[in-house]
Amino acid sequence: MRKENDSLGEVEVENDKLWGASTQRNLKNFTIGKEKIPMDIIYGFSIVKKAAAIANFKLNLLPKEKKDLIISACDEILDKKYDEHFPLLIWQTGSGTPTHMNVNEVISNIAALKSNKPLGSKNPLHPNDDVNMAQSTNDTFPSAIHIAAYRRVKNILLPALEDLKKGFDDKTIEFKDIIKVGRTHTMDAVPMTLGQEFSAFSAFIKEAIENIKFSMQKFLKIPLGATAVGTGLNAHKDYQKIAIDEIAKMTNEKFSVSDNLFQSLSSSEAVCFMSSTLKNLSVSLFKIANDITLLASGPRCAIGEIILPPNEPGSSIMPGKINPAQCESVKLVAMQVMANDSMIAMANASGNFQLNVLRTVKIYNLLQSIELITDVSKTFLEHCLKGIKPNLQKIKQNLDQNLMLATPLMKSIGYDKASKIVFKAHSENKSLKQAALELNMMDEKTFDEIVDPKKMLGPYG
Repeated sequence: MRKENDSLGEVEVENDKLWGASTQRNLKNFTIGKEKIPMDIIYGFSIVKKAAAIANFKLNLLPKEKKDLIISACDEILDKKYDEHFPLLIWQTGSGTPTHMNVNEVISNIAALKSNKPLGSKNPLHPNDDVNMAQSTNDTFPSAIHIAAYRRVKNILLPALEDLKKGFDDKTIEFKDIIKVGRTHTMDAVPMTLGQEFSAFSAFIKEAIENIKFSMQKFLKIPLGATAVGTGLNAHKDYQKIAIDEIAKMTNEKFSVSDNLFQSLSSSEAVCFMSSTLKNLSVSLFKIANDITLLASGPRCAIGEIILPPNEPGSSIMPGKINPAQCESVKLVAMQVMANDSMIAMANASGNFQLNVLRTVKIYNLLQSIELITDVSKTFLEHCLKGIKPNLQKIKQNLDQNLMLATPLMKSIGYDKASKIVFKAHSENKSLKQAALELNMMDEKTFDEIVDPKKMLGPYG
């Protein structure tokens, strides 16, 4: 064990750990749950720290050797060499100060190792005076959050959704000529194609992708340089622009300063906006999964119009049973994302005055939502969607029995007479044609010409 000191006094830290007194205090005092701060936040912090060091160097506030040590340490953190030295949980000071100090202390001690100085000596880099120069948790943490969230959305979520959309597009084309029963209120309705039905699923994903691309632009506004309450106290007047320009160069993204620094520290509007967008996507995913579940229901005693690829045995007692497991997984994820959004909204509403102090749970939930939707999109595509097959026999059977095929008769004999045909056919268990002929509504040739499902797939004329 080695002894480290902070403003509260002496703390013992294990010799092989690169964190310092502040991190150790948090580890001891907040042993709550198992949910760790996501490493994406640590990597976001590392980008911020690099940019800050470069800005302070350019302003002649930080010596070159210290700037180089900070950059070298941050690059190694970004290369995932020190992941095990960031142990803190999200159930901490909600502003993220312990995690911020964890980053500062690790960078300081990496520099100490490189300079053959004792760990905890704060030599040659002081975690506060050097690594944290011109910074506060209150501006660096939301900046790191925005960087992390933007990169995860762009690099993993959007590609997964684009692939999922293509999967639905492929099925739309594959099923374009398969005429089936449409359904409203879960009851039989006029015909449509299976391709048309799947085109709606594709449209849900397409709209979600567009909404996400719009929402993610809000992450490009960051409040770095606002320091403690938004005034920029303790930062050089040119620091903010230089630092944010450096972040833009490092990430090759168009990061710029927040429109209002005071708002950015007191709230997490971009996080809320993206979470709400993901919630809306989850509503759509739940609906899609529910529809596919019902379309595949049976296989013999329900709708059964599509066949899902079997992923696993569906019952421990009923032999041969196969369940729509992938669809159920989608619904589970959708519900979790909806719950995450509610938590994020409550946390964001709970900011007081110049700072929101519940950021850790907001970014944890948002990154979890991004990861869950990404993963479930991939698994559903590979293990369900690509393998969906039409049950042509069941589709034809259902279509032939569909009483709503009488709908085009309205143009010839009116709604009331067409209704009589439907009620007679249903109550007497007869076909529509048989009922129409028995009621002397029309001859067989006229009926066959009008009641043709192929003519019911779009507007007439």
